[in-house]
Amino acid sequence: MSDLRVRQIEESEMETVLAEDVEFEGELSFSDGLVIKGSLEGRIESKGDVYVNPGARVNATIYAGRISVKGTLMGEVHASERIELFSGSELDGSVFAPDLIVQSGCRLNGNCSMPPLERRAERT
Repeated sequence: MSDLRVRQIEESEMETVLAEDVEFEGELSFSDGLVIKGSLEGRIESKGDVYVNPGARVNATIYAGRISVKGTLMGEVHASERIELFSGSELDGSVFAPDLIVQSGCRLNGNCSMPPLERRAERT
């Protein structure tokens, strides 16, 4: 039985939402959650969670608590808690997380390193 628990994210409860028509390039640093629905290229550092919605395209280095992917993500991703790859998602790049959930129907190409949970995502 899978440990994957799909939880609905209420956009109204999220501090930051990048809409479908947003194309962002640069660096983001924040402490709350982020929902990406559009396009982002650059770097993200967060103590909160990062959600890549279906149809979103991200090319970035990401440091976050939890990274949940339903869209397309390219880059190096570091999660201190968990990375979740849902059916239909695509991730190309290096993955660093103590917990990784890969749902059937997603595509993962790259390297994976799973440090113990007590060793939080550290910058390399």
